[in-house]
Amino acid sequence: MAKAKNSENTKKRKSSGFWDTIRTVAYAVIAAMVVRSVGLEPFNIPSGSMIPTLMVGDYLFVSKYAYGYSKHSLPWDIDLFSGRVFGSDPERGDVAVFKLPRDNETDYIKRIVGLPGDRLQVLDGVLRINDVPVERTQIDDFTFTDLYGRTRSITQFAEILPNGVLHHTLDSNPNGNLDNTKIYTVPKGHFFAMGDNRDNSIDSRIDNTYSGVGFIPAENLVGRAEFIFYSTNGGAEIWEIWKWGKATRFERLFTSVD
Repeated sequence: MAKAKNSENTKKRKSSGFWDTIRTVAYAVIAAMVVRSVGLEPFNIPSGSMIPTLMVGDYLFVSKYAYGYSKHSLPWDIDLFSGRVFGSDPERGDVAVFKLPRDNETDYIKRIVGLPGDRLQVLDGVLRINDVPVERTQIDDFTFTDLYGRTRSITQFAEILPNGVLHHTLDSNPNGNLDNTKIYTVPKGHFFAMGDNRDNSIDSRIDNTYSGVGFIPAENLVGRAEFIFYSTNGGAEIWEIWKWGKATRFERLFTSVD
């Protein structure tokens, strides 16, 4: 009888331990989802549209609380409510993640340059906001190594937006297709965004009916880019631990996104 009772107790302890583990994992998953929904969410940069501010291979945290919350703040974009709660508008110059308006699914990251009611136009490569050219000064070329190991140099400018935000932009083609545009008037409740790599960015300069971005509804804002927590030049696969050191861009780690 004692052996049977001990065996029964052992089974109960194993069963209890199993369910304790399941509960711990479930709590961890729920906690991670809450943090991701209301706090910080990690994103990685797959394209060069925001060079030199963001490089391909940068991993960054985006603050979900910066602009309030919409259905796009929730995992899988669960449609629990419309509009935004605790909403606040982005400031001109913010680097923001948003859902592409034409599909409401794809994550894009660009710099907010136009606010509701603004008139924007690009003439000869110079951004004009409310008919006033944005101040920009040519600085040293931006030099980097591309995916094929070639060293490239691109004309670089320091640009200062009307509210004093300074950032760098690239001009790889002085006569690019988007260097001269029509006038855009930003509707109420929408924003206008551009990539810092001006000649290599699909952004608000291209209407969303033509595979572009167009104006960005406030509801589509996901969050504001805050800081880079890791960066790789792509020289190592995830399992190639011995190559991580050379592949890591240590100078970019824990730098703020400006």
